[in-house]
Amino acid sequence: MARSDEAIRSALLRAAEEQLVASADGDIATRAVCEAVGVTQPVLYRVFGDKRGLLDALADAGLERYAQRKAELEVSDDPSADLRRGWGDHLAFAREHAALYRLMFAPRPWANSSARDGVTALLERTLTRCAAAGMLRVDVPVAASMLLAANVGIALDRMSTPVRHDADADADADADADAVADALRDAVFGAVLVESPGPGHDDDAAPRRQLRAQLDAGGSNALLPEESALMRVWLDRLDHAADHGDDPEDPA
Repeated sequence: MARSDEAIRSALLRAAEEQLVASADGDIATRAVCEAVGVTQPVLYRVFGDKRGLLDALADAGLERYAQRKAELEVSDDPSADLRRGWGDHLAFAREHAALYRLMFAPRPWANSSARDGVTALLERTLTRCAAAGMLRVDVPVAASMLLAANVGIALDRMSTPVRHDADADADADADADAVADALRDAVFGAVLVESPGPGHDDDAAPRRQLRAQLDAGGSNALLPEESALMRVWLDRLDHAADHGDDPEDPA
């Protein structure tokens, strides 16, 4: 019975991941992938275009797995606590799917995967909740870039650590790595989060950032769509004035 393109595509992705996991250098051979599935290489090229297309599709499949994992995490009333749990879960995903993770995040020439953008979008959802609660020191895209760079960096760094064959040395190395990861997390979170937002917080842009995040998170039933759009225009104008030292009420 002939297999559909979708069935062939899924089978090729499974075979490619199995080969990637077993690979010592993080590379795969399209011929071996095709042999494992029982198809010819022209079939693979028809479905994915070329080897790069296969690797991009595999990275995007990793994103789907990552997104499903994130969807299963409990969402609490404290977005900063959810952010911290997300950091730890990101490291757990990297540890459990190391080969796939490297494909998703390590630099790869001519890659065209949406994996990193997709992970950034997931992170920005939680950061938008933080901003809406007045917990964010910087704009959402800046916070997302900082957090993702740190999270990915520490995950890839841990993968590059040589495996030791001494159980005690391994335990010590793991403890040291955990301490470094925790210290990096606390440093970056301290740079992007306000632990106790309130009257003592002297960030003049915080109210605008909070209001913009509330609009991004769903707005308010008290505002019509055109009123929300006008609010964004005002917020942008105030941000521009603050950045350039202008008076937004002075037409000159």
